[in-house]
Amino acid sequence: MFTARILVASALTAFSISVADGHEFWIDAHDWQVEPTDRIVADLVNGQFFEGPKYAYFPPNFRRFDVALGDRVAPVEGRLGDRPAADLPAPGEGLVTLIHVTTDNTVNYSEWEKFVSFVEHKDAPWVVEQHRARGLPEDKFVEAYSRYAKALIAVGDGAGADQPRGLEIEIIALANPYTDDISAGMPVKVTYQDAPRAGSQIEIFERPPGEGAEITVFTVQTDAAGEAVIPVKQGHEYLLDSVVLREPSAELAADKNAVWESLWAALTFQVPQ
Repeated sequence: MFTARILVASALTAFSISVADGHEFWIDAHDWQVEPTDRIVADLVNGQFFEGPKYAYFPPNFRRFDVALGDRVAPVEGRLGDRPAADLPAPGEGLVTLIHVTTDNTVNYSEWEKFVSFVEHKDAPWVVEQHRARGLPEDKFVEAYSRYAKALIAVGDGAGADQPRGLEIEIIALANPYTDDISAGMPVKVTYQDAPRAGSQIEIFERPPGEGAEITVFTVQTDAAGEAVIPVKQGHEYLLDSVVLREPSAELAADKNAVWESLWAALTFQVPQ
């Protein structure tokens, strides 16, 4: 992994993110614009700054892996162990959405400072107070987590619009990055359990074209409608991330021995030249 310098546009200051602050999970298309006769090929990646291990097609690890074009939604078919995880014929011309929802996983915390760093980075400092109010240990405890990733890919003319896909936490594009004028920014909406997620943080990872290019990271806040406008640049790729932290259900707590749960939404796309 190369070392990236992180620029936070919202504060115009630099900061660094440790591994304890959490790794993103996203769908990384090999080509963001393809012809109708081409195949859609994409990796499932877990890492930071657009770098990380690529996961294989492994149904026990996901609840859902779909390809959507307008109102048509179908499962992504593959063979166990396929890598890239998605390699399928284009379902038609227009704006295609790949959707991936993982099963529940866990992370074990043995250092309180790492957990505090993570929740503060994800703009959930209230968790620290609630952790102590609940009388939870600060040396050894478990967090459960799941991922809700989408990627927007243009097939042919790329026409169409993103739409809610029924994810528990979801980032919805309110414009088409391949066909609409987004010179003033890319509008998006964050929902949680189908309701707007107001006043929540969206973290944006921006990758310029070119091998080994410097990754820029910045954050924005959603408004009362759960919406925000993301500054974007032509030729750049974007990973948007939004995280909900909550107490796990009784069933999940018992199954995973977890005292906290995080839900991670991701949206990836490219802005054409």
